Amino acid sequence: MLVLTRKVGEKIVVGNDIVITVLKIEGNSVKIGIEAPKHVKILREELYEELKNENIKAASVSKDDLKEVWKNDKGYKRPGPSS
Repeated sequence: MLVLTRKVGEKIVVGNDIVITVLKIEGNSVKIGIEAPKHVKILREELYEELKNENIKAASVSKDDLKEVWKNDKGYKRPGPSS
């Protein structure tokens, strides 16, 4: 891990197109601003971990589980020729 020391108003440049600015420091809280291209996702770590865990759970659903959901979904129309 790289450790940098910055004061309010100072910046850190990541790659060619991401700039992190220290906006405010209060006690043990630091407010930062991030300038990045729109395609770059920026998440707090705890939200990233939550999203990652939800994706892992969703990817582990079995075909049988999905069939059961489809079978119980009244609005589901089975693909193929209609009767």
